[in-house]
Amino acid sequence: MNSTFPHDEPLHVDLFELTSAEVIELLGPNISERRRARIDDVIAARIYSVIPVLDGLYDRGNVSAVMRTAEGLGFGELHVIESLDDFKAANRVTQGAEKWLDVRKWREPAPCITSLKSRGFQIVATSLEAATPLGEVDFTRPTAVVFGNERDGVCDQVLEASDARVILPMGGFAQSFNISVAAALTLYHALLHGSGPDLDADQQEVLRAVYYLRSVEHHVPLITRLRSSS
Repeated sequence: MNSTFPHDEPLHVDLFELTSAEVIELLGPNISERRRARIDDVIAARIYSVIPVLDGLYDRGNVSAVMRTAEGLGFGELHVIESLDDFKAANRVTQGAEKWLDVRKWREPAPCITSLKSRGFQIVATSLEAATPLGEVDFTRPTAVVFGNERDGVCDQVLEASDARVILPMGGFAQSFNISVAAALTLYHALLHGSGPDLDADQQEVLRAVYYLRSVEHHVPLITRLRSSS
């Protein structure tokens, strides 16, 4: 079983504790057959063993762009450090991708890194100094890739706690890529060279229930009514 998967049963829905099977049974009739098939296709391709981490980005558009890229490539989780109290994804940029990602927000770097390491992730920080090529990272291991802000890069606290510092190869005079481009290139590389979809059947069932909850608007009163009438 993939220990990097962040969801557990029972699922807490308002005052209810429900199994995945119960959520699917209650909400399934309210989701079209086409949508249910799309959800099945997506969860079969989901990857939770690679997590992008955004460290103090200033530009909300960049954060939103990375969210869209990560979700579109099949990654299921994303962490954001520091810039989150008033952060709201720009739906125009994400195209709703944030709805399907498990986004964790942190006020400080240390708790984020400690949490990821406790879950078995190696921490890989993107850096221009003392860095090894991206191709040398073993993405078959659970890996959290940290992308720093547009001006200063990854903060010193994260660099010191990282297991590796990597750099994307550059063929021109420019020293670095835009952060959203760097994230896209890195995550696509991780997709090609990692372990691929990593959820077992039980975890796919849990994620199916989570996505059903996210698909049905006003699901709490609906579940309350259905449970009361059963």
